Parts: sequence; structure tokens; C-alpha cells
Amino acid sequence: MFQKHNLKKIALLALLSASFAACKKDAPDPDDHDHDDHGKEFKYVRVLVADENSTKITQIDPAAGALSSFDGKFPLASLYATASGRYAAVLYGANNLVEVFDTGLQSHEDHVDVANNPKWAAITASGIRPTHFKSDGAESLIFNDGEGTLSVASEADFNTPGARFSTINAGLTPHHGAMAQFTNGTYAVTKSAAAGASPTRVIVISKSGAQVHASTLETGAIHGNATDGSNAVFGAFTNSSNTAGGALVVRQTGEQRLIPNPDGFGAFRLGTILYAKAAKKFIGYAANKGAYLIDLVNNRMSAIYTGTDAIQCKTDYAGRNLLVLTLDGKLRIYDLATGTLKKEGQAITATPAADTYKPVLEATGRFAYVAVPSTGEVHQINLENFETTKHKVSARPVRLAVLGFESSESHDH
Repeated sequence: MFQKHNLKKIALLALLSASFAACKKDAPDPDDHDHDDHGKEFKYVRVLVADENSTKITQIDPAAGALSSFDGKFPLASLYATASGRYAAVLYGANNLVEVFDTGLQSHEDHVDVANNPKWAAITASGIRPTHFKSDGAESLIFNDGEGTLSVASEADFNTPGARFSTINAGLTPHHGAMAQFTNGTYAVTKSAAAGASPTRVIVISKSGAQVHASTLETGAIHGNATDGSNAVFGAFTNSSNTAGGALVVRQTGEQRLIPNPDGFGAFRLGTILYAKAAKKFIGYAANKGAYLIDLVNNRMSAIYTGTDAIQCKTDYAGRNLLVLTLDGKLRIYDLATGTLKKEGQAITATPAADTYKPVLEATGRFAYVAVPSTGEVHQINLENFETTKHKVSARPVRLAVLGFESSESHDH
């Protein structure tokens, strides 16, 4: 009886152990479930490139080393990945047109399906001078500088024949504006005192354009913003004299405050604000001052890179690391969890400071992508060893976006 009882216990323990292992296998670590060569890019990452003079849009499939081109409407398109990763907004600001590019890739959490071949989606927008683009969930939002309106659409409508972005009119004057989406369904939008003037206030509006929260803090000129869903952070001068700068923080509940630039910063503004989703950090950047962590808890900024020679500052696709590219061609990679330098190396040759269109940077967790206008190439740089693959894309590539998914798992894996 004793032996039989023990055998039953052993069998039960074996069953529980097997079940536990199966559970672990069914819920893998998202950073560790791809079984492909980590010296290669993820299978479902795509890179989209626009040219200064050509209307061609080039898609790079890095894992396959394949390029394909598509006829855009105008040159010098601005490219932005949507939050879902499937689409890219293609803004022709000077031509009052927005198109949407569809990679055809569709994520199902544990794998990626190919829903269709890459193509132009059906939806368009025609606001005057579309400039800033933001995306959250399935919603895409555009600020139209030439008329002070917003254009909004859901991805469910992107491939509906004849679909168009709808317009939100909040009674704003035309200006070089910015906006942010909050998780409660409202938007933070900049406001200027006169048409064409720099914005100096931020209000919170509903999806219909009605004001929900008025501005409580007037600043100097505002430029650049990002959000974590609850807080929107805008780069701003502190007053109309534009002699000092800071970060204007607007909560979705309407409260506003200003976090000053570090002591001794001078008459500069952090005109680019980034939010790193995985690290849950805000970063402010100015080419002539470097990159700074913006701490919303302690209301202060701390330096990440303080050089005056940065030409690009971007988070990687997931938002774990910050990458800074400088005029000398050096690429620095910072761990945003600690703010410390992880690695640096020579990525490209030096860039003349006088160049109008300088190299453009984007990155995944494995590779940096740098569009180099002078060579017509996109350089794919391995972030472990800085080995480089060069993709000849067009005569003058000047705009770049990473989209798709950091995954190599397909449905039949």
C-alpha cells in the first residue's frame, strides 16, 4: 500500500510538472520567444523610405534583404508608423494630402499573419498643410497647420473604398500646432493667439472639438510633444521673451505645470519630445543641447547626452533604449531604465553641418536604420557589433519609418 501510494504521488507530481512546463511554453517572454538568428532582423519588421525628389516610396524587408517600391503622389513625404504597427501615414504637407500605406501585416499577440500584400490603403485626408501625426490604439490623428483643424480616422476604415479622415474643428487659428491623445478620449491641442503665430497655450478638447479644460498656463513658443496617455508633455519657452525653456506638462484632467530646463541651460527649448513606452520615460531633445530625461515625478530634468553635435535622437521601436546620432557619424545607445551609455560606435561617415537634409535615424531592438541622402542608401547597423548592410533605395532618401512587428512568429510556426 505504501509503495502504491508513493507511485500515485510521483505520477501526480510528474503531471503537475508537465502542466507547469506547458503553461510556461504557452506564455513565453516577448523578448525571448523568437527562435531565429539574433544576428538578423525580425521577420516582420519593415522600413519605409521617402525621397527628396522622387515620388517613389521604398519598402525594405530587412530579414529577407528585399526591396519593393510604390508610386506615391509627391516627393518629400513625411512617414509615421501607426500604433498598431500595420500602417504608415504618408503626409504630403505642402500638397495638402495624406495617404496611408498598408504593410499587410497583422499581429495576433503570439504570431503575425500576412493579411494582404503591401499596398496603398483606400483612405485619404485633405486638410491644409498636414504636419503633425499621432496614433493611439486604432486611432490616427493629424494636425493641419494651415487651418488649425484635426483630422481623425480609425484603422477599421483604412481599406474602405472612398474613406476619408473626418475633421475636428475646435475653433483654433491656423498655426504650427501639436496635439496628444489621452486615454479618456480627449485631446490636448496647442492654441495660438493669432493666425500664423507660435502657440503659447494648450487646451483639452473632446472628440467633437468642444473645450473640456481651458489653458491655465501661458508660455512662450511651444514645439514638440508626446504623451503616456495621462500626461502630455510639450517643449516650450517659459515666457514670451523666449529667454528660457522648460517642459509644459498637461494632465488629461486639466492641470498644467512647467518643469524648468536644467540650470545654466540658456535661451534654448527642447523642441522634440519623445515618450519611450517600454521604459515609461519622457525625453526632451534639441540638436544644439543634447538629450534629457524629463522626470514628471520629481519635476526635474537630467542629462543623457550634452553634446552640441547631435543630428538625430530616437527611441528604439519598443521604447527601451535611446539612440543619438552625431555629426561625426558616431551612434550612441543609452539604456533608458538607467540613463547610462550602453554602447557606442561608428555608424556612418561624418555629415557636413551645412547639409540641409542630414541622415535620418530609426531603430528596432536589433538594428539601427540610417537613411543617408548623399549616398542614396539606408544603412542597417547591427547594434551588437556595428556591422553594416547597405540598401540602395533611391537617389536622395530623406525620410524614414520603422513599422511592422518585432516578431518572427507566424501562424504555422
